[in-house]
Amino acid sequence: MSDVPPEKPSEDSLETVAAEVVGCPMCKLARTRRNAVPGEGQLSAKIMFIGEAPGKNEDEKGRPFVGAAGRILDDLLKKAGIERSQVFITNVVKCRPPDNRVPEEDEVAACRAYLDRQIALIRPKVICVLGRTAYSSLLGGGSITANRGKIVEKSGQKYFLTIHPAAAIYRKSLTAVLESDLKRLAQEVKESEGTSMEDYL
Repeated sequence: MSDVPPEKPSEDSLETVAAEVVGCPMCKLARTRRNAVPGEGQLSAKIMFIGEAPGKNEDEKGRPFVGAAGRILDDLLKKAGIERSQVFITNVVKCRPPDNRVPEEDEVAACRAYLDRQIALIRPKVICVLGRTAYSSLLGGGSITANRGKIVEKSGQKYFLTIHPAAAIYRKSLTAVLESDLKRLAQEVKESEGTSMEDYL
């Protein structure tokens, strides 16, 4: 019997995850990226947004949602009364796939532990799933169009489903759809925190 005490598990942090992502060699995307994109936002975030993968602008800057889709998301978050600075935004894949192709299964799998650790650290009230790839990766879902606006609960975590902001670049009519969904998301979070009259009686 050993007298050596068991090692305590190390304290994880968003900074630790980010540092590991930046140096990650675990899939072929590491060979073609300029910058990995761990994600950004608050540890105390009540809402966590998860999209598909970084694009060209994100790859250049190492930050999520800073291109055209990001500008749409920022604008609609403001309209919904959600401050980008108070949420956490990331993707299922942390490096840009060449030519913005859909991430492959092995690439999603290589990043999954990083994403799971971020979720465990933040413990958001709601995870907003942006688009079909994120829906499929996180929940095994199919059509995001058919299920957008819905709240799904899995393993005690709430997920809110909506379209990816990039879809609104190509179909302007979808901007109103995404705006409506984000307003509903904001309302859901407010209601989950709100007090009722009974609290004062």
